[in-house]
Parts: sequence; C-alpha cells; structure tokens
Amino acid sequence: MSASQNGARDDSGRARSVAIIMDGNGRWAAGRGLSVAEGHREGARALRRTVEAAIDLGVESLAVYAFSTENWARPAEEVGALLELLDETIERELPDLAKQGVRTRFFGRRDRIPEASREKMAELERETAANVRLQLWIAFDYGSRGELVEAVRRLVADQVLPEDVSEQTLAERFYAPELPDPDLVIRTSGEQRLSNFLLWQSAYSELVFTETLWPDFGKDALGAALDEYARRARRYGAR
Repeated sequence: MSASQNGARDDSGRARSVAIIMDGNGRWAAGRGLSVAEGHREGARALRRTVEAAIDLGVESLAVYAFSTENWARPAEEVGALLELLDETIERELPDLAKQGVRTRFFGRRDRIPEASREKMAELERETAANVRLQLWIAFDYGSRGELVEAVRRLVADQVLPEDVSEQTLAERFYAPELPDPDLVIRTSGEQRLSNFLLWQSAYSELVFTETLWPDFGKDALGAALDEYARRARRYGAR
C-alpha cells in the first residue's frame, strides 16, 4: 500500500502525491486572439513552471493529464499540433527538469503515437531513471476505462484464477503500477469532473477545482490547492 493510500502527509500537512487535469489552453488562447496551438504551447511552459513549483513545495509525485484517448477526436490540425508539442516538450522543457532531479515517465497507450515520438519518450525515461527529487508522470493517450479493460485482458492472458483476482493483482497490470494514488487531484479552468483520469487511483483523493486556466497556473495556484488539501480531514470511510 502506498503512502498516499495510507493518507500520509509531510510535516506541513501537504500532499505528497498530486495529479493535475491540465485544462483551459483553448480558452486561454481564444481570450487573447491566439491559435489553439499557441495555447497548448503556453500550457507546456506552465507544466515546467508547475513542476519546478512542486519541487519547491515538497511534492514527491506529480501526475499530469496531457492527452486523453478522447483527444484523438479533435480536429486533425490540433491533434497534429499536440503531437508536435510532445516532441518539443521532450526536447526543450523536460531536459532542464531532469537536471533538477526530475524523473519523467509516460503512461497510457503508445501504439498510436508516432514511432519517433515513442523513441524520444523511451530515451528520456532511460536518461532520468536514477533521478529521485520528483517523480513526473505524464499521461499521454490515456483513458482510465481503457486502462481497466487492458488490465483485465492481462489478467486473462496471464491465466489468473478467479479466486486469485484482487485489487492488487488488477492494479499490478495498470499502465503505471508504480504510480502512487494521488492524495490530491486538481483540475484547472473551472470544470468539475475527472474526465476519465485515474478513476481507480483517485478513489479516495481530495479534489480541488480552480477557475485558473492552465496556462496561468503556477506556484501560487499550486500552493493554494495544497493549502486547501491540508485543511481537510481524510477518513477513508471511517469517522
């Protein structure tokens, strides 16, 4: 059982494991008369800023929702821009974070991502494998329902007997079994839903919804969400 599942907090009462649904790039761009692609690009800058803030604020694990399985239904031009931005982020933003001790891992499907991008993802994962300052998990082509279906398929393929199926045996077959359950899930832009992100893992997470659009998110907004979390009492069904 992870520290998050035990409800562990640091000395300040803040969350150790945080997940963020990064939402609002398009609205941010529209409000400034910019293209959606530029909104996503500014969102990538916000990611770097937020990771650095997470380090300063004592967060140990940060999972972010970069591209959902449903995002493939967006206009082809936007999808193409997002795939290009994935490469740009790996080449320009994440290496500097690696120098600060950030370990980066991607989780989700990889079979629909261009091979060149998959190679860059794998290379960055290898290069940062020994880093321990902060664990950065990037969900790309991820959907929680699909993850659950795939985990069940793996149980069947592994010929696990019905009586041996448990929460643990199922979770061991998730895309990222080492990902700790988030203490806190943040969604930006004012929307109040999980949108198929970490449905299993966030069963006991505290949820914070902020009106801040993702490109405007940073240390102050993250700190405010962590403070809100620290004021809450997690009971896990107990009194």
